[in-house]
Amino acid sequence: MVFTEQDQDQIQLQGVSLDQIDQQIQHFVQGFPYLNVIKAATIGDGIVRITEDQLPAYIHRFDVAAHERDLVKFVPASGAATRMFKSLFSALDGKSDKSTDEVFARLTEFAFYDDLKAAMAAKGHDLDKAVAENDWTPSLRVTVLQFLLTDEGLEYGSLPKGLLKFHRYADGPRTPVEEHLVEGAAYANSDGLVKIHFTVSPEHRSRFEQLIQEQKADYEAWLGVTFEISFSEQKKSTDTISVNVDNSPFRNADRDGVPGSLLFRPAGHGALIENLNDIDADIVFIKNIDNVVPDEIKEPTVTYKKVLAAVLIDAQQQIARLQGLLEGQSGESGEISDGYLAEADELLRRTLFTLPPEGFETLSKAEKLDYLRRKLDRPVRACGMVKNVGEPGGGPFWARNQDGSVSLQVVESAQIDLNDPAQKSIFDEATHFNPVDLVCGLKDHHGRKYDLPAYRDQLTGFITAKSKDGKDLKAQELPGLWNGAMADWNTIFVEVPLVTFNPVKTVNDLLRKEHQPTED
Repeated sequence: MVFTEQDQDQIQLQGVSLDQIDQQIQHFVQGFPYLNVIKAATIGDGIVRITEDQLPAYIHRFDVAAHERDLVKFVPASGAATRMFKSLFSALDGKSDKSTDEVFARLTEFAFYDDLKAAMAAKGHDLDKAVAENDWTPSLRVTVLQFLLTDEGLEYGSLPKGLLKFHRYADGPRTPVEEHLVEGAAYANSDGLVKIHFTVSPEHRSRFEQLIQEQKADYEAWLGVTFEISFSEQKKSTDTISVNVDNSPFRNADRDGVPGSLLFRPAGHGALIENLNDIDADIVFIKNIDNVVPDEIKEPTVTYKKVLAAVLIDAQQQIARLQGLLEGQSGESGEISDGYLAEADELLRRTLFTLPPEGFETLSKAEKLDYLRRKLDRPVRACGMVKNVGEPGGGPFWARNQDGSVSLQVVESAQIDLNDPAQKSIFDEATHFNPVDLVCGLKDHHGRKYDLPAYRDQLTGFITAKSKDGKDLKAQELPGLWNGAMADWNTIFVEVPLVTFNPVKTVNDLLRKEHQPTED
């Protein structure tokens, strides 16, 4: 691909190389290969089930370790709430449905009701009166929705979810950001220090910072902790180039309509592997911004976050022990212990769910040693898996890797060739899915940080159809953060209860009992 001098300057300012751009364009031309899934991971075959009587021991192990570990909670929080209000935007155009009717019938149950009422009162509207009369004419509905969704009032249609009022309490409503503070204090707590990192969009960062500045001291006093809150934005260098339908670079139109600069677009949440890579911590909890619940049902979430962390710590300790035994071995001299090799292989198979490539038994000792060392020396993650109840999300599968080994992967439907009957059958056998519930170990047994992008599957990604200025284009997303971006990690799947998964995908989800206070 030939780029002008102006293009090359733009690419340099973007923080990417010409080689990276060429590779991205090749992905547009060739597409991404499908993942070869072998079977669905199920309880007893890839998914660990912790029994009720085992919980106290796991919780104790984590509580003891928490004093010695640097903990961080990592919350992707840049997503706008636009899709959350999709039905209400349709209602603005006169296309109401049952979900819209429910919103108006239960308007006072939303945590943002008082803010909405105040915004409307400032312009001479009496929302309490409208609710009491329950006579929602089309014009009145539109007025309320304008105050809720647009900059005429609360701007909820363009704000990120993290800044919306989600839950009602006696002492006032809370946003998801505040719920993450409360939740984080319950498990991401190392001797009273609670570190939480939010990834945010540049245009809303100041609002997040203002919210923390206003609320932090009160939550610290209530919870008896010290919060260390940090923010980052998706890096420009992770944006990907866009192309026309013929795979030539898409160009923004200048004022005269003449093709101008190249168009780069954010590459999805997989780009956040760079932000995660900047975190200096022993253990990182990852959870989406909208998966929060009121205090009265937080306990299962706290319990299983600690369980996942304990599973991770157990695995790290076993890995460190085997790495210590293998470090002094020399396959070339023939002095390597067959027992050490067998023990390392067993750990990978039984605890880390990684099967060697075919013909592993015929390899020389030196080749086996190299394989085992390479597989042990990787970041580790414990992923919560809930029973599949029809929600979208990555599923747990055994998949074959490029080196011939087989390991656990969190797989999205777009990564599987569903036109292949055999692959479709395997996909349909999945009993669980990952609700973005991960605990990650980012350092090796010497305390050195892993370079996380090095463990990304570069051949995993997504091509999507978009448009700009009335012209069709193709965009490219990087491997998902918990899919291809962590493809070469040691991975353990652990079943967690469904009650730990309560995302808010639509505004009506806030009316579900899990997000409503229990009446006295």
